[in-house]
Amino acid sequence: MMIRNTSQATRWHHVLASLVIGAFMISFSGVWVKVSHVTPTVSAFYRVFFGGIILLSAALFRREMVWHGGRQLLLSLTCGLFFAVDLVFYHYSVIYVGPGLGTILPNFQVFILAMTGILFFGEKVRLLFLISIPLAVIGLLMIVGIDWRHLDRLNKIGVYFGFGAAVFYAAFLLSLRKLQSDQVGLSFFYVLTMVSLSASVFIALEIFHAGGTFNIPDLQSFFALIALGLFSQTIGWMLIANALPAILASLSGFILLLQPALAFVWDVLFFQRPTSLTNWAGVFIVLFAIYFGSVKPSQS
Repeated sequence: MMIRNTSQATRWHHVLASLVIGAFMISFSGVWVKVSHVTPTVSAFYRVFFGGIILLSAALFRREMVWHGGRQLLLSLTCGLFFAVDLVFYHYSVIYVGPGLGTILPNFQVFILAMTGILFFGEKVRLLFLISIPLAVIGLLMIVGIDWRHLDRLNKIGVYFGFGAAVFYAAFLLSLRKLQSDQVGLSFFYVLTMVSLSASVFIALEIFHAGGTFNIPDLQSFFALIALGLFSQTIGWMLIANALPAILASLSGFILLLQPALAFVWDVLFFQRPTSLTNWAGVFIVLFAIYFGSVKPSQS
């Protein structure tokens, strides 16, 4: 019995470490975008393209790339489209408001998902959810400035892009949930591969339409984009996805707040973002509001 308990404790610590390391890796996404020296659309393309190639190699090695029917393909393309728009908006937000706030804003998707559940799936309105919304707004104003009218135009655009990313991130998660529930038995590698590669196709079409270029200007750009695809799109995702089923949803949700929290820290450390105590307080208020907005009664 003692050996089994020790084994279970060891596995739990390994799972917890995977979740923390995954969040840590993805927290650098905005940093790689910022230093990649390419447009936000191009960095989004290489993120899913490089990540998709790595995932495809793993899926082929595991012999998991098999045909699952036209419905599955359509759902995968839908997921890929939502994810493509989400990433492009997110990368633009990072450029305009920095990796910190640019990473916090897309996490407002928890409020969109909660409202979707209330309006369309008959979920009950929770007191914590009602409290979390004004808390999030107050925290956001403490980060960007109380007087919105005097905020720099580019910062305003960045905030809009961040909220846009939250909308499409929520749409992506809903479509992904539909894909996984309709197609029981789909491998994790297969799903991530299809989503990443289909997103890369949609983003590539946008680059062609806009007359853009896929040119990678220098070695720093190349390594930043490789890191974005390898760590943010592939390894980070895999570590988190593998750990989530083994950890309580409330605990995993709290740990995953490391991602936006660390992203803000990197913004301050690496890009000298001017930050006051009011800004830091706003960050913590927003993060706790996001957490409260995502916790359901059964997770309390």
